[in-house]
Amino acid sequence: MSQRSNVAPSTVGVDFVEGGVVVEYLDGRDVFYHGPPEPVEGAITAPPGKEVHVLVTDPDGVEGVMTYVNDRNTHEEILESTGVGRVMLERDDEEVLYPGVTVSTAGYSICVEADLEVVDGRVFVFAEDEMSEHAYELVAEGE
Repeated sequence: MSQRSNVAPSTVGVDFVEGGVVVEYLDGRDVFYHGPPEPVEGAITAPPGKEVHVLVTDPDGVEGVMTYVNDRNTHEEILESTGVGRVMLERDDEEVLYPGVTVSTAGYSICVEADLEVVDGRVFVFAEDEMSEHAYELVAEGE
């Protein structure tokens, strides 16, 4: 398996539609994430084996940045052409994706945590594999 590295994300389009979220990549393709996203207070931990994608939008929700966590399948050139970023974490590692959004690993699980007083927008986490797709929106306590 080839070595994968971090890739910085670019701004991509976002559209909230009935039944989910559409991310409009820079190369003109659209990707549909099934939903609607389930509200989760502050943090979500995806089980081992899930592909985890984190989307942080602007306050209006019309654009944002998307980052894949520990994606070992997508080549850097593809990520760069789509505008999607990637962060690679070691076991029991942690990294700030965006101000107020931290991703960490605990064993083989991936945890995404948001301090929504710092984030100037919305935070979505998509966790999927061949068997299922899950969509979450990190919200402040009591929302």
